[in-house]
Amino acid sequence: MSETWYKEDLAYIHDVGYRDYALKSTPAILKILAENQLRQGLIVELGCGSGLSALELVKANYQVLGIDLSADLIAIARKRVPQAEFRVESLWKAEIPSCHAVISIGECLNYLFDTESDRPTLFQLFHRIYQALIPGGIFIFDIVEPGQVLPGTTTKSFNEGQDWIVLVEKQENPESNILTRRIISFRQVGAYYRRDDEIHHLQLYKSTEIAEALNQVGFQVQIQHSYGEYNLRTAHAAFIARKPIEH
Repeated sequence: MSETWYKEDLAYIHDVGYRDYALKSTPAILKILAENQLRQGLIVELGCGSGLSALELVKANYQVLGIDLSADLIAIARKRVPQAEFRVESLWKAEIPSCHAVISIGECLNYLFDTESDRPTLFQLFHRIYQALIPGGIFIFDIVEPGQVLPGTTTKSFNEGQDWIVLVEKQENPESNILTRRIISFRQVGAYYRRDDEIHHLQLYKSTEIAEALNQVGFQVQIQHSYGEYNLRTAHAAFIARKPIEH
């Protein structure tokens, strides 16, 4: 693809400045895995980012295969977790091997980075994950729902760290349920700050729609609005989808 996302500077900023989501959700994910008697085996992480959650999974003695479209995020992940395997691939096209669990945290399944990442492709992904999971395996992920921005309005915000600043402008199209984030980043390089721009589009889904699609595939579905004690923001939902144990 001609356009890339989470390029070097935004990948760095995301790793150092937006790590709470991964670090605070992973303890609950580990607990869910243990409660489902999945204390070892392969975990496939779709949209693995910079490897923050992969590191915690490896520490808990799981094998990890991480897949992400950003080569710059994968480069960070490979340095952080050399024990895991990482691939620069679209999660919509990646081959998912037989595994004990699939996780995708941080609204990765909403992103429209790939031209094929539409609603039918998402539901096909659910089928592929179901087929890859062992009986009793589990699929844990979260999504963003409609209602991020009031209709007809634009929100602007910023966040900053020691050597970076990020400006974000958000708009939501209520007809298409697409959220657009315009992201301007500045990262200090020597005495100067380097600017980069990215535009991210996210397809917003209602949690009931996602749950119905998962049920049709064969999953047993539970919807949550937190990972343990870590509460998700408004209009976000997490899913625990279990593949039944065959008798």
